[in-house]
Amino acid sequence: MLFMCTYTWEPEQRDEVIRRRLEQERIISEGSRPAGEWIVPGEGKGFMLVESQDARTMLGEFMAWSDLMKFEIVPVIEAAEVIELAKTGLLRFFKA
Repeated sequence: MLFMCTYTWEPEQRDEVIRRRLEQERIISEGSRPAGEWIVPGEGKGFMLVESQDARTMLGEFMAWSDLMKFEIVPVIEAAEVIELAKTGLLRFFKA
């Protein structure tokens, strides 16, 4: 399953975020696979697309960073899958 994970940090946390990222390199462990990560330079925010079969484990991994960052984690599906759902009529079960 894919998750869009948006994160932010306060300006006073910047140095600690950088220090920890240099030490650990990754926010999540090998149990989940990041499909990409992007940071907005100078803005204190970023997001990553994560593939994980175990949402509980992934959420636990993000909690290890909750002292420095705020996270919003949303399950997402690829546009091609939504198009296929639309063809079958199953799209009516999704919010408008």
